[in-house]
Amino acid sequence: MLFRQLEYLVALSRERHFARAAQACYVSQPALSEALRKLEEELDVPLVRRGRKYEGLTPEGERIVVWAQRILADRDALKDEVDALRTGLSGRMRIGTVPTASGAVALLTGPFCAAHPLVTVEVTADMQSVDILRQLQNFELDAGVTYLREDVSDGFHTVPLYRERYVLLLTAADGLARPTSATWAEAARLPLCMLTPAMQGRRVLDGLFARAGTRPSPRLETDSVAALFAHVRTGRWAAVVPHAWLHVFGVPHGMRAVPLVEPAAAVPVGLVIAAREPGSVMARALTDIARAIDVASALERVPGDPGR
Repeated sequence: MLFRQLEYLVALSRERHFARAAQACYVSQPALSEALRKLEEELDVPLVRRGRKYEGLTPEGERIVVWAQRILADRDALKDEVDALRTGLSGRMRIGTVPTASGAVALLTGPFCAAHPLVTVEVTADMQSVDILRQLQNFELDAGVTYLREDVSDGFHTVPLYRERYVLLLTAADGLARPTSATWAEAARLPLCMLTPAMQGRRVLDGLFARAGTRPSPRLETDSVAALFAHVRTGRWAAVVPHAWLHVFGVPHGMRAVPLVEPAAAVPVGLVIAAREPGSVMARALTDIARAIDVASALERVPGDPGR
């Protein structure tokens, strides 16, 4: 019963709505509310601010949610560990990735699924880096693929995968000559579409433009790298995209991809898991795969431009 009560509390904290939390837990709203009232009686503290509608958790409730997430994650990890010892790894692996690294995840999930055929994988793409780290800490993800910034090392284990470099994606209508490279200052003068400022990948690019002494003024912003390709294809836009995505889409017909220089830049991207013991057996298994394969050699080469 305790595990069920803790699940209801975590769901309410996540959904911030009694009806949605009940739906997520596949119970009626009265059943969820009654279970939470009993949990409050057992702990002898108020957990939920109650009014005509959900008003949030009490300070005590916020602290208990942290414990609940940890207890439920440890329960699931124990079950996964026992299952792995008995029949091999099974269950569901949850991976979150920033938009620019979505294409690299397939290089991990393929070998992982081959090694663990009883596991299903759920990949949530187009996430912000801060959300990946938060969900790892809150036991909502098993692993993430994101930029290896300095603050990632605190409380996390990381496995470097590759260094992200950038190309300028153009069409024949851009009016530029056909160079073998382009500068960041030249890119800033084009009608750019870019990721939204909330995305870590966009902040990386803004820093590189600043190093070149310039600042882009994008006419269109999105949270999807695929959307950048789609907009460039119309002939109205240019975009700065990670070179790794050329291994997913290639250089589409009618487009060109030229490396960006002045400055030439490479930003580390890697696998991130929460640093706790014994931790998620899923995360440990994916870490073993990441250390065994050479993602860098597969992604760091910029594919040739067939339009040349």
